[in-house]
Amino acid sequence: VQLQASGGGLVQAGGSLRLSCAASGRSLSIYDMAWFRQAPGKEREFVTAIRWNGISTADFVKDRFTISRDNAKNTVYLQMNSLESEDTAVYYCAAVSRWSTRNITTASAWDYWGQGTLVTVSS
Repeated sequence: VQLQASGGGLVQAGGSLRLSCAASGRSLSIYDMAWFRQAPGKEREFVTAIRWNGISTADFVKDRFTISRDNAKNTVYLQMNSLESEDTAVYYCAAVSRWSTRNITTASAWDYWGQGTLVTVSS
């Protein structure tokens, strides 16, 4: 499966953005999906994932971000509200087989990655 992330941009603190991750090649319905992010000089970190059995979210999200999927459109979304300067990063979508038993909060657990989309939050 090929993933294409989009929707990043420059936004003021307190604002909102919606990221999209469009898949091609295979149906997203057979994959668990996630969003990670990587700030300059930092490691890639887990943001949220939507799996066959539910949604997992990093503590720092604090109900500000919502992941969703539209299997008919083969697309996963990340709605980000109340953005903070600390949210500035390149955001990546990722996919892994829904049958995976790996630790989903680690980047190595995910097999397919989009190219990333830059989110810049100005304070």
